[in-house]
Amino acid sequence: MQFSETVTFGGSSLDRAAEMRGDAPKLKALTDSDASRAVLFWRGKPLVAASDDGLTLAKLSMRHPILTGLADPVFLGRESEGTGYFAYELRGWVPEGLDEAALQEFLDQSEQTHPALTEGQHFAELRAVMTRVDARDAELAATGKAILGWHATHGFCAACGVKSDIFMAGWQRICPVCKTHHFPRTDPVVIMLVTRGNSVLLGRSPHWPDGMYSLLAGFIEPGETMEAAVRREVYEEAGIRIGHVRYLASQPWAFPSSLMLGCTGEALTHEITLDPVELEDALWITREELMEVFAGRRTDILPTRKGAIAQFLLSNWLADRGE
Repeated sequence: MQFSETVTFGGSSLDRAAEMRGDAPKLKALTDSDASRAVLFWRGKPLVAASDDGLTLAKLSMRHPILTGLADPVFLGRESEGTGYFAYELRGWVPEGLDEAALQEFLDQSEQTHPALTEGQHFAELRAVMTRVDARDAELAATGKAILGWHATHGFCAACGVKSDIFMAGWQRICPVCKTHHFPRTDPVVIMLVTRGNSVLLGRSPHWPDGMYSLLAGFIEPGETMEAAVRREVYEEAGIRIGHVRYLASQPWAFPSSLMLGCTGEALTHEITLDPVELEDALWITREELMEVFAGRRTDILPTRKGAIAQFLLSNWLADRGE
């Protein structure tokens, strides 16, 4: 697809330097380098900083006092000039006056500041700032959030139940008893630009904010192709039969560990039959009507979230850049 590398969290081409993950001397030299930087997270929220251009991912010195006593970091990658990036997780800290309810909202817009950090630096929900940072910062933030999130939920061996140990600079866990190797998981999800003539299919989940509609999406099941998943999910959720399916673009989505596979599907039928468990509503909307939505001239349907692949696919469809 044209412009596929411009999707949020894609196109940065970070050198992940996988060959260094098991090379302890080289990794230590990079960790000790004055050029290397730490990317810090708290409860999955990256540390960002205000800048003249708007917002950047904060990159701390590896000797910053706030890193003292934290668990070993995950090696994210390096720049061509040798700068290494490492992800740390700040645990055990509770901000004064923390509003726990705000953290659970559909879009957490709260910000937390730490007394050991400088003015302008704060922790922010990645979905709230993902379009305000550049491609490199977005990739670093998404990668760090995903891998730290995996460690938080996969600390014990799935084969025998023993607490596993971290290896390969954070990219592997190994059970000390049965020696089973565990690797970070990525769950493939299809998200579908379903069209019929001049119209596209949109749906809304029951727990979404009023007026929010998006493209239909669902997890690929074991033993299933991407194309089959598109046809199954659309039929299950909306009762629409799909013919030709084509891949368009992908987006890593670290909420918590998905890879969104954007596809287009040609609808063979028109009548919608909802699965009320999955969808509260679904509708066909014409290209002209969607333009009104994106222009903010409708109150019943809100534009899709900026930065999400749904918005990327719909924008390119409106601009006739779907090839």
